Amino acid sequence: MRTVDSSTMPGPSPRHSREHASRGLDAAFDAVRFAPDCVLNLRASFPTGADAVYRAESWLRERQAAGAREVLIITGRGRGSPDGVPVIREAVARCFPGLRRTGVIASAQEHDPGSFVVALATLQALVGAPRRRQHPRAEPVRDAGVLRGLDPEILELLRRLAVVALDEHGVHAPSESFVADEMARHFSRLVLAVPAGEEPGGALKRLLERALEEYGA
Repeated sequence: MRTVDSSTMPGPSPRHSREHASRGLDAAFDAVRFAPDCVLNLRASFPTGADAVYRAESWLRERQAAGAREVLIITGRGRGSPDGVPVIREAVARCFPGLRRTGVIASAQEHDPGSFVVALATLQALVGAPRRRQHPRAEPVRDAGVLRGLDPEILELLRRLAVVALDEHGVHAPSESFVADEMARHFSRLVLAVPAGEEPGGALKRLLERALEEYGA
């Protein structure tokens, strides 16, 4: 059997060693900056682009509901993808503009070639955007049915939130139909932020109370 003298084998190049050390240092900084529940590692499970977007959007809504302010999404660089195209990274990046417009996130920026740092928006931003008009006019109630059967305490919180949000946008004496429409709109948005596995009524109540606090109401 032929033996190999390990002392003659080439070791890692200085450049490779520096890159490895740099990645280790970056990971250490990230561990300090982001709590474990504020990191979503999409690279580990190799999802499709569509699955990655679904998981990222759902997780960002849950983190917003939990009151997180800054999170890290790890997508990987796509080195193992066909033709080296970073499918997951590009799919997740494409979902950020829509999440900004709907008030889920405040900003998203590249952290490194394989991850993004995302700043989450407040609940005030979530219930207040988007609006097609700065001073919206009253419109027929289209979604009032979603309010039927809700707990009276939740309905009262929704009403308070609708009135204060409309006042913030210059609507100081809204009609009852307009308030009901606004209540339904806020409910439809906030219910998406209720974390999976939590009792919906209690979670929604906490979200409404926090949104009112952000409005100073």
